[in-house]
Amino acid sequence: MSPLAIGVFVLGLLIGALVLRVRRSRRPAVLVDGSNVMYWRGETPDIRTVRQVIKRLEADGFRPGVMFDANAGYLLFGRYTHDRAFAKHLNLPEKRVMVVPKGTQADGHLLRAAADMNARIVTNDRFRDWADRYPFVTEKGRLIRGGYRGNRLHLKT
Repeated sequence: MSPLAIGVFVLGLLIGALVLRVRRSRRPAVLVDGSNVMYWRGETPDIRTVRQVIKRLEADGFRPGVMFDANAGYLLFGRYTHDRAFAKHLNLPEKRVMVVPKGTQADGHLLRAAADMNARIVTNDRFRDWADRYPFVTEKGRLIRGGYRGNRLHLKT
């Protein structure tokens, strides 16, 4: 088996594990596009924005999982940051946080996980490039958009 095939296989296992971890609750699962949400407050990425969105989702009765691009740690903290470190920053169990492997973007993995879980996604991305493969992104209510009005978070749940 080639190294690429092994990497794809391992990534599939990781996504499957995240799906199972978030799905086990009676609360509806929702996936947070961490690499998108971290930019919601101003032009600079901020982990506090992701943390606030998670708190709001939990207060609204959701069970959030978060997925980040591999470069998110560099953008936020100036160094690579793995699942465990992000989980600590977000006050979440490690099993509900995933940083995709270097050289890949989270979008495809996020959409695949959401499709497997029938979960909604918190993001302002419209995923137009992915709509043929994941048509649910065009369904009303599947993508939860949000942002800040002044200092107040708003989500269109």
